[in-house]
Amino acid sequence: MRTPFVNCLAALLLAGSALLVTSSTARAEDAETTTVTAQDLTLQVPKTWKQQQVSNNLRLAQFAIPPAEGDVEPGELVVFPPFGGSVSENVKRWIDQFQPEGRSVKMTQGTATAGKYVLVDLSGTYNKPDGPPIMRKTKPAADYQMVAVMLTSEKGGNYFLKLTGPQKTVAAAIAALRKSFGADAAKEEPYEF
Repeated sequence: MRTPFVNCLAALLLAGSALLVTSSTARAEDAETTTVTAQDLTLQVPKTWKQQQVSNNLRLAQFAIPPAEGDVEPGELVVFPPFGGSVSENVKRWIDQFQPEGRSVKMTQGTATAGKYVLVDLSGTYNKPDGPPIMRKTKPAADYQMVAVMLTSEKGGNYFLKLTGPQKTVAAAIAALRKSFGADAAKEEPYEF
């Protein structure tokens, strides 16, 4: 039988944990950002996203995204410079980076402060690169998600932003990714190619 003291203590602990969750969520939504410039593209990324040395010369910027609770691996955001390929060619390539069985695809388009964009949200088993890009080796990574953006900058071509990682980590970072280039999910429309 629990005493009134134990009941009161339990109620305080529950209230405190609810308060922590609420304030943690509020902090995530209002994360402090830093300005990052990649050629003519300016992004506002959360300070918790650690900018890294780019791993190859095809990348303009690269960030490690802290893993969400329950995930072990961090996510990764890579910014690529304007280079070839139409929207449909790039979308098809991104889709093909996931195994067909169990793959989920959602495509939207919109206009952000940085320009017009197409956003492709994929989840399932990712064919994760394993080694240098020239080797084209991959290994299956289950429960992964990718949010790839083709952003047509008013200043200089199509930039590519690719957020990839464990599903919980990427899902927790999608709003911040959109915010980084001034997008608003509520104003997006379906995209088909």
